[in-house]
This record gives sequence, C-alpha cells and structure tokens, in this order.
Amino acid sequence: MGEAINLLINSKILAPLIMGFAFSIVLGPIFIPILHKLKFGQNIRKEGPKSHQKKSGTPTMGGLIFFIATATAILIMGQKPMSKEMILLYSFLAFGFIGFLDDILKIIHKDNLGLRAAQKMILLVLFSVALAWYGYTNVGTDILIPFINQNFRLNLGILYIPFIVIYYAAVTNAVNLTDGIDGLATSVTVIVLTFFAIIGFRTQNVEVAVFAIALAGALLGFLKFNAFPAKIFMGDTGSLALGGVIGTIALMLKMELFVIIVGGIYLIETLSVIIQVTSFKLTGKRVFRMSPIHHHFEQVGWSEVKIVTIFSSITAILCIIGFIAL
Repeated sequence: MGEAINLLINSKILAPLIMGFAFSIVLGPIFIPILHKLKFGQNIRKEGPKSHQKKSGTPTMGGLIFFIATATAILIMGQKPMSKEMILLYSFLAFGFIGFLDDILKIIHKDNLGLRAAQKMILLVLFSVALAWYGYTNVGTDILIPFINQNFRLNLGILYIPFIVIYYAAVTNAVNLTDGIDGLATSVTVIVLTFFAIIGFRTQNVEVAVFAIALAGALLGFLKFNAFPAKIFMGDTGSLALGGVIGTIALMLKMELFVIIVGGIYLIETLSVIIQVTSFKLTGKRVFRMSPIHHHFEQVGWSEVKIVTIFSSITAILCIIGFIAL
C-alpha cells in the first residue's frame, strides 16, 4: 500500500514537472525565431539602465511559451472543465490576456505605451471580481493568518470580495515590477511555486500542487532561454499571467497573506518603487539610484546574475519562513 501511495505521489510530481519542462524546451527554439521574424522585440525605456539598451529588439511575449507548455501538460493529464487545475488555467489565461494586449500595443506603437492605466485596471478588476466570486462561493471567505494556529482563520465575510480584488491588483503588479532583468521573475517564481506545491500536497490540495509543479517545470524550461543573456523576455504576457495564477493558487490554499512572506522579493520591488516616487514628489530626492530595486543594485555594480542569485536565495529563505509561519 505504501509503495502504491509513493508511486502515485511521484507520478503527480514527475509527470507534470517533466511535461512542463519538456514542452518549454521544445517551444523555445520554435517561438524565438518566429518572434524575431515578426519583429516582436522589446522596446527598452530610455530612462532605464544604459546597459539594457543593447537588449532592444530581444523578442518579447515569451510568456506564451510557458503558458502553452503548462496548459498542454495539464490538458494531457485530462482535467474536468471546472476542476481546480482548469480554474487555475483560466486564471493564467485571463491575466496573460491582459499582458498580451499590453505587449501587442507596445509593439504596434514601437514604444512602452501599451494599454492605458484605466484600460488595464478595468480588465484587472473584471477578472479579479470573477475569481473573487469563485473564491467566495467555492473556497470560502476565511483565510489563514501567518504564525497563528491553523485552527484560527480570519473570516472576511462579504469583505472577502473587495479584499481579493485589491489582492490581485497588488500581486499582478508586484510580479510585473520584478520582471526587470534576465531570469529574475522566472527564478523567484519557480521557488514560490515549489513552496505552494509542497503545501498543496501537505493539505491534500493535489490539483493545486500538480498545477504549480507543471508551471514550475515550464518556467525551468523557459529559464534556458530567459537566463542572462536572455534570448527572449516573458513580457507582460508572462509577468501578469504569473502574478494572476500565483494569486489564484494562494487563494485556493487560503494563503493569500502568505504571498507577502514567500513573495517577499515581489513586495520589496513594489515598495522600492513606492518609496522612490513618494520621496521624489515630496523632497525632490531619490532614495535609490534607480527603481525597482534590482536596478539600484545594477547601478552600484552588481551583475544581473549576482542579483538573480541573491534574490532567489532570499526567496528560498523566505519560503522556509513561510513553512514556519504555518
């Protein structure tokens, strides 16, 4: 009996991981030349680091690679239309669609002006409300509080819906801000997904764990092309999709507040922008040489590889803290 259980667990871990990874590895060499031909290249902000100007023209919208890889792996495993894995896939698609529109408009306009802030916010709120309602009716309005006994949960009642809408806006934008140097958002997110996959298995949320593993595998495959020097960027197509699906994974596990801990790098990146803008508006002075904070470290001489390595290590430590906080 024990061997049968181990075999089942291993198949749930290895199958989605291998499929996600393999599909990304195969799709990369197909997508990169196609995006080159279509001239779907990244436009680099003039106010960004000077070292990034040479990256102009690098294919973007690479999020399509790990989305298709993950979706294929999940669909091959044969999921019902309203299973948790499919809800996660719908969430992945919805927020990725917003990013896709943003990327396409930037390419058409040949600058960094994609969707207007109001347009993007309307779409974010629309999809967030739909997922908030799903959570309200299918998951429950109680959420886990870090470092508090799991038997105690905060029940938000009707306030759950506005809370979730704000939560999605925060998580998607935070992941988007983290995607500023080669491989950073990809590496950090693989570690965060691993944390949630382990929790999924521990709490018998196997469907959530399987999806997290499939996506982690797809991101590991994508990292082959996205690590420094990147041959392709994930674009908003990828970063908004990742932010949305991480938000939904945590929602299904009732661990929305744990994203603050395990996704500490996302939080720090966001806070660095808020602090920088607030300081400049109030005093005319900048706290950081450049924000988000990964650009600050570039300006003081850190290589992109060093930043990714340190930020990923910090994320691993934060995930250990996340386990302690349960």
